[in-house]
Amino acid sequence: MARVLIPLPDRDFDVTEVAVPWRLLSDAGHEVVFATERAGTVPSADPLLLTGVVFGKLGAEPEPKRFYAELVESPAFRRTLAWADLDPGDYDALLLPGGHAPAMRQYLGSTVLQAKTAAFWATRRPVAAICHGVLVLARTQDPATGRSVLHGRRTTCLPGYLERSAFLATAWRRGRYYRTYRAYVEQEVRAALAAPADFERGPRTLSRRGTATDDSAAFTVLDGRYLSARWPGDSYLFARQLIQLLALPLS
Repeated sequence: MARVLIPLPDRDFDVTEVAVPWRLLSDAGHEVVFATERAGTVPSADPLLLTGVVFGKLGAEPEPKRFYAELVESPAFRRTLAWADLDPGDYDALLLPGGHAPAMRQYLGSTVLQAKTAAFWATRRPVAAICHGVLVLARTQDPATGRSVLHGRRTTCLPGYLERSAFLATAWRRGRYYRTYRAYVEQEVRAALAAPADFERGPRTLSRRGTATDDSAAFTVLDGRYLSARWPGDSYLFARQLIQLLALPLS
């Protein structure tokens, strides 16, 4: 059994990007440990993804919402550790989920979390990031080079066209809800890479999502022990590939 660390903000993380990996990892026999900025904080997902962003639409699918309802009742979710107290050596993998609502800035911009992420990256154990979660890695510096840990690695993240489409479709009702930062996620991630070819956008999609039984609409990028994905629609494939990584011997 492996121990997988999932850091979270106090609120506004993506329902699917947390609940689906938690469910699949747990079902595979792994222990999932959650951490927030302050120990003991019980975090909460973006509420609009449970009720629908506009007219009850654009939220999480029914199965991930069911998983989330189970997650919030689990003991591990209600006994979070503090980011500052984390020892990367205690975990076999790090999973960085995303979310686009304003409270995600607590997590995406934390220098404490970035320092812990750098220390975990140095262990060469699996690191998985999805959607906005890739920003944590883009902003995390390798102490030896002063560059992002993603420099020289291949990755994907939330594509600019998808973030832009969501913003334009909802701005009339939600304002800048779909724009956590002024720059698009893809722009910032690309700026951290060594070469333009290191970014992989994946097939164009606006609504089709991968499911528990169908990965045809899902896309991930695997570079050694680093796994990345674009958005909630990749969560099932993303989680299954992380489970496969955990089965490999450390080299």
